[in-house]
Amino acid sequence: MMSGAPLRIVHCFRSPVGGIFRHVRDLTATQADAGHSVGIVCDSTTGGKLEDELFEGLRNHLALGLTRIPIERRVGASDFGSARRAYSAISRLRPDVLHGHGAKGGVFARTFGSRLRVTGSRVARVYSPHGGSLHYDAATARGRIIFAAERALEFLSDSIIFVSAYERDVYSAKVGPPRCRSALVYNGLNPEEFAPVPPDLDAADFLYIGMMRDLKGPDIFIEALARAEAASGRRISAAMVGDGPDRARYIAQAESLGLSDRVQFLMPMTAREAFCLGRCVVVPSRAEAMPYIVLETLAAAMPIIATRVGGIPEALGEFSPALVPPDADAVAQNMLAFLDSPFQYSDFMPARDEVKRRFSAAAMADAIEAAYRLTLG
Repeated sequence: MMSGAPLRIVHCFRSPVGGIFRHVRDLTATQADAGHSVGIVCDSTTGGKLEDELFEGLRNHLALGLTRIPIERRVGASDFGSARRAYSAISRLRPDVLHGHGAKGGVFARTFGSRLRVTGSRVARVYSPHGGSLHYDAATARGRIIFAAERALEFLSDSIIFVSAYERDVYSAKVGPPRCRSALVYNGLNPEEFAPVPPDLDAADFLYIGMMRDLKGPDIFIEALARAEAASGRRISAAMVGDGPDRARYIAQAESLGLSDRVQFLMPMTAREAFCLGRCVVVPSRAEAMPYIVLETLAAAMPIIATRVGGIPEALGEFSPALVPPDADAVAQNMLAFLDSPFQYSDFMPARDEVKRRFSAAAMADAIEAAYRLTLG
């Protein structure tokens, strides 16, 4: 609920896929419904049909419009052109709040916001890491450079908003305790997402939903299926929903393990569309901040196997038996536990009323608006 004058808010991020895109969509819709004017600046080279449809559904909430320009994932010479175009678009929008999400979005929001201040703007410069650069190893030369840059960018930051206590703690350990304002605000879901989704009659045993890249662990998922089959002597089926740079490699992995007739690869769709395709969701990530798919799965009353990484234990409970290391053997063991006793395994899930209380989109938007207001002073 809006607690002051309407704000002009621009969200800046790179890739309109995955959790960051979901987070920005929820924020945009809720902020617009509260009376704020909201705009988005993001990459034009990633995403597909699903993302185009999601943007189309969001257009009525974007009083400040949607600006898409090419933004490369890696740092390179093309960033100069992208930065010029992004700054030109943002300066015309005259934002009160410039909220950067992820590494590239965070750099753009804070440097552009600082430049706007030179011209007299009172824009608030807000950054949400969403994991991003924090996944790098602090012991490597690349990691040290990235974390030194993060530290330097704090001088251009008014507020950092973390999506999990884990993310906040990792930032403090790798970059240093924030020298600007900071807040912890969990991701949230909309009320309609707490309706159960029953599986189809022909649903696969297990379901993976997410980006097809090693960080998210599709290779762990496929290897775990093979090991669970070998240990149990039974045929196990799976559906894998998503796209990404390594998708062809995972298809080849399933074929090499003799699973191609039991593992179905599907292109991206919304999580609730995908849930009916499986009886148990597996989140085999090697690193996370606070993944929406875990919250969405719990809200839909579906059982889950998830790796003990990032903020996932904050959603499932620190001692949940559903948590395993990002290891194929460990995931396979929980797969077998689910197959042996699905109803008993479902008892490991936290109470949905508690999930609804802690992870609400309205509460998320209110807390983020409060952080904006505190920054604007």
